[in-house]
Amino acid sequence: MEAILKLFGEYFFKFCKMSGYDRMLRTLGGNLTEFIENLDALHSYLALSYQEMNAPSFRVEEGADGAMLLHYYSDRHGLCHIVPGIIEAVAKDFFDTDVAMSILDMNGEVERTGKKEHVVFLVVQKAHRQIRGAKASRPQGSEDSQADQEALQGTLLRMKERYLNIPVCPGEKSHSTAVRASVLFGKGPLRDTFQPVYPERLWVEEEVFCDAFPFHIVFDEALRVKQAGVNIQKYVPGILTQKFALDEYFSIIHPQVTFNISSICKFINSQFVLKTRKEMMPKARKSQPMLKLRGQMIWMESLRCMIFMCSPKLRSLQELEESKMHLSDIAPHDTTRDLILLNQQRLAEMELSCQLEKKKEELRVLSNHLAIEKKKTETLLYAMLPEHVANQLKEGRKVAAGEFETCTILFSDVVTFTNICAACEPIQIVNMLNSMYSKFDRLTSVHDVYKVETIGDAYMVVGGVPVPVESHAQRVANFALGMRISAKEVMNPVTGEPIQIRVGIHTGPVLAGVVGDKMPRYCLFGDTVNTASRMESHGLPSKVHLSPTAHRALKNKGFEIVRRGEIEVKGKGKMTTYFLIQNLNATEDEIMGRPSAPADGKEVCTPGNQVRKSPAVPRNTDHQQQVYKGDPADASNEVTLAGSPVAGRNSTDAVNNQPSPDETKTSVVASGPVLSAFCVVL
Repeated sequence: MEAILKLFGEYFFKFCKMSGYDRMLRTLGGNLTEFIENLDALHSYLALSYQEMNAPSFRVEEGADGAMLLHYYSDRHGLCHIVPGIIEAVAKDFFDTDVAMSILDMNGEVERTGKKEHVVFLVVQKAHRQIRGAKASRPQGSEDSQADQEALQGTLLRMKERYLNIPVCPGEKSHSTAVRASVLFGKGPLRDTFQPVYPERLWVEEEVFCDAFPFHIVFDEALRVKQAGVNIQKYVPGILTQKFALDEYFSIIHPQVTFNISSICKFINSQFVLKTRKEMMPKARKSQPMLKLRGQMIWMESLRCMIFMCSPKLRSLQELEESKMHLSDIAPHDTTRDLILLNQQRLAEMELSCQLEKKKEELRVLSNHLAIEKKKTETLLYAMLPEHVANQLKEGRKVAAGEFETCTILFSDVVTFTNICAACEPIQIVNMLNSMYSKFDRLTSVHDVYKVETIGDAYMVVGGVPVPVESHAQRVANFALGMRISAKEVMNPVTGEPIQIRVGIHTGPVLAGVVGDKMPRYCLFGDTVNTASRMESHGLPSKVHLSPTAHRALKNKGFEIVRRGEIEVKGKGKMTTYFLIQNLNATEDEIMGRPSAPADGKEVCTPGNQVRKSPAVPRNTDHQQQVYKGDPADASNEVTLAGSPVAGRNSTDAVNNQPSPDETKTSVVASGPVLSAFCVVL
């Protein structure tokens, strides 16, 4: 586990470099000691952006001959073995030195109030160049090199034993002082050879110093305040005039240690943050945010006092205003001014970035809504016009009229619709037609036919237009059978019984095109339209009336058709017409597009498919009928539909006694059901 954590520490250092922190880490210090001492300052800076960050803390004690003690504090138990991996990687990469680290002591928190684990590392470093030179001059595996390694291990063990046996009593030296005296080996100093020169006396007046450093506090070992900057006195009234200790005015926020001189001296290289206590502030300032001071603690041995050189801890102009402070309160040489302004700019950029992200999200939502509304609009447009025609109109192109050599047109209307309108309220008529047309509209999708228009109770569809297909007649025929079934589910508001419809179908050529600019419609023109309308008006209630051309198109296509006979058609003269009875190859569920489970696992095809693996279910008719199998011109095979007004009469009688379009009753001959010839063959 220790080896794995150490390797993780090495990789974590590489990861930080790859993440863009390389330059920041290199500038922390000129040697390893300075690097470690400034880690807490780096964590404090990062905490401005990552306020939930809970980083470990480091403290360094230097030995007499280059070795040092590294104190590691953390809230996470068991991760201390990551530290050697990080420190050794930093030393080798940044300072070209090799480091040997060992744990001298590991215990619970005894010095800090906020961290739960305290580990003391002994750190011994040697220039990497010296080690490489020594390795080059000595053969690998030599006896001298092995002896040096054994001596190093023996020395580490002896120092650890001495450290653990040092007594700690009040008034005696601390662990760190004793261990510092016990560290006696290592080559070369850790710090540079520069020696500063100090004056014999301080050439600064007291007033000038307090004005130049408006935020500083000097206090003695008993925490009594001896000196304070002018702005400290301004924002912490009575700090000099009243005889209160410093810990009564402030509490330590970072590092989390006990507020006494000994604890502060142990963390003298850390950045300290003090916060004013609300109970010591005047009433006028209790409603404001408490002042936070961030800075460095410096011990003055000759005076036996500590000076806290600090600045207000502010992140933005908003916090400056909330604290009732101004930039003029901060000394011009203090970088806190620049920090506030730069951080304000960064926060403004972050706010702008957040607003851009928010706008981007709003645009995404609006784009989704626009796509939904566009889809609704297209759906409405495609309901009024064929899709390819609508796309041409959207692109601003003119839609040319087209000629279709053959198609099948269907008309339908409601029997006695005029009488129903006279006896009902308008809303009842609207509800009835809406219910009926909704069912018909669903069937257009089932059988893939195009709905042309509705006028009053008239419903018009076409097959083979605007997309030519060979099975246009079969599709319209199946649609007509579905209309007849659906009409039984719509009630007559007058009688309360199912309504009756007449359906007429004709096949022939048409012209088609878009007519009008406002509410354009896709219209059909030609004699085929008129003939289809005549088939509907000359039909019978609940019957599907076929013209001769429609009959030829459906012949031998799996439909049961009976011959009506020769009738007089207005504007057309005499015409032999037919009635469509049923589709022999499709069930009612298939006609209606309802899901149905296949019997015995056999495949059931769609209504438009003429090939079936399971036989069609025979259906009985509600009156005596015969299947017409011969040539329409063959008079010997002419059979009229039983129950028709023209049954038992010749053609002349049928023409002279043609029923009116609104006739609803027909005479039905009572007889037993007869199977169709096709079903008998099956």
